[in-house]
Amino acid sequence: MRIVIVGCGKVGYTLAEVLNEEGHKLTVIDNKEKNLLNLTDNLDVMGLTGNGSSYRVLTEAGIKDADLLIAVTNKDEINLLSCLVAKKAGNCRTIARVRHPEYYDEIRFISEELGLFMAINPELAAATDIFNLVRAPSAMEIDSFAKGKANMVKLTLPNGSPWAGKRVKELPIKGLPFLVSIIDRQGSVVIPNGDSMIKAGDNLYVVTAPSDMERLFTSIGVTTKLIKDVMIAGGGTISYYLANMLVKNKIKTTIIVPSFERCQVLSELLPNAIIIHGDPTDQNILLEEGLANIDAFISLTDYDEENIMLALFAGKYSNAKLITKVDKMNFEKMVHNFPIGSIITPKAITAEQMIRCVRSMQSAMNSNVESVYKLADGRVESLEFVVNGSSKVTNKPIRDLKLKDGVLISTIIRNGKIVIPTGNDEIKINDRVIVVTTQKKITDLQYILEG
Repeated sequence: MRIVIVGCGKVGYTLAEVLNEEGHKLTVIDNKEKNLLNLTDNLDVMGLTGNGSSYRVLTEAGIKDADLLIAVTNKDEINLLSCLVAKKAGNCRTIARVRHPEYYDEIRFISEELGLFMAINPELAAATDIFNLVRAPSAMEIDSFAKGKANMVKLTLPNGSPWAGKRVKELPIKGLPFLVSIIDRQGSVVIPNGDSMIKAGDNLYVVTAPSDMERLFTSIGVTTKLIKDVMIAGGGTISYYLANMLVKNKIKTTIIVPSFERCQVLSELLPNAIIIHGDPTDQNILLEEGLANIDAFISLTDYDEENIMLALFAGKYSNAKLITKVDKMNFEKMVHNFPIGSIITPKAITAEQMIRCVRSMQSAMNSNVESVYKLADGRVESLEFVVNGSSKVTNKPIRDLKLKDGVLISTIIRNGKIVIPTGNDEIKINDRVIVVTTQKKITDLQYILEG
């Protein structure tokens, strides 16, 4: 596909990096030449300095021949105007990052008027991810496939787990369908086979049905506790979206906000939440507000360093589930092994959702990838395919398929039901198939085979 990206910040760079690797023809527009030089020095893409909402600049970028424009500058107005001009000038599809809650509340009207294919609100997306983690407190990450029929859950195997010291083939539990898809051990990623050994401390990515998650955690020996009391440090937009979801689900929510004016705003918007005016980095305030007894502590201040230190402090003085926002994408890898719980990076979530959308668009053109998730710090992809017709992978026992190294057929969804595949199972037409792989550029299910 021919794609124009407006904005070359962290999100724009990440999009360009992934989409270039997948073979798309990219032109990236930014009004700062140094941002583009950093991009073009490292990637085989075209850079163009200028205003991405300018008809002249977009024309020079080749918008009339483009299939898609993605606008991810820091200004909603520029993103929306870029999409409008692109739609009128080139009639291509458009995706915009829209951050302001007021705009996003009216996004259906805006999308219809501007012809947006998709609008993504990073703060709302991050809040939704955090809320899902609160509802499944034993998980570190959760990704959904097949319209919610299957979940890929990341969890850490605790000391003393019944699974520790066993091989994958020794794990099947009667009446509980699941599959260990990835083992991440001290930064080393393995796509397991039946003989792979599991050890305490491993980060496991396991596929199962949402309804079976609690039983899965119990079998592993992970303590499951319903979260009823949440403390949030910071009163930004993510905090507002998240608190709104929590109070609607009758979860006690306390937000500690340093700005008195923001406290007043949140008190009006969230009458059922407890809004505390104070410095969230003041340990006395945290302890006085019941840090030691809460079920979850979520660090959402504007500063990564504060969020990391707050999570470390909360982990020392409570048994709460920890969720930590880290805005700098390079920070996420640095603190990956810190005891700060689940790490949420809004920019990475935004980029991943947009890449998933591009994959979906490409699916209608020349690929049958329905969705894609980046796992284990981007080292592994989980791909969802829809089987539209017979091919080299259909109607054969899986044990007879010569799969590439680093490829695992993780799940088959057939007629709305999960099938955890064995060597005797076959892939059929109309199945949804989830493949976990360290291979790149797999855009068709047949590409999982050798040769």
